[in-house]
Amino acid sequence: MGIPITVAAMALASFAGLQYAGAQAGDGNGVDIGSTVEPKLVLTAAQRSAIYQAVSTDKSKAAPIQFPAVVGGDVPPMIQLYALPDDAVSDNPAAKLYEFTVVQDEVVLVDPTKMRVIDIIGPPPKQ
Repeated sequence: MGIPITVAAMALASFAGLQYAGAQAGDGNGVDIGSTVEPKLVLTAAQRSAIYQAVSTDKSKAAPIQFPAVVGGDVPPMIQLYALPDDAVSDNPAAKLYEFTVVQDEVVLVDPTKMRVIDIIGPPPKQ
């Protein structure tokens, strides 16, 4: 008699685990990292250009070591991050929560609490 109860308990536990895993999945409104969904930073083309122009020329903000900067990727803990200039993010308060570094002529926006890349801003296209 113990076997049917064990099988039923395992099936129930398995089903509950699937329901829990499904509850963790992102709904398309953010980036699913682990078990939390984080809001995406949405920047207009003008905001991206303003941020790039404001910070890309300061070579002291370049990362001392190169790392593969990809959205969602980890930033090495030894990389120093810098606050975005107020004038470049004044019309987007959410952007003030993020910091940046420069890697290979690209501005890498980082969530400083998780040390993850949230956006990469390259130079504007040549006209």
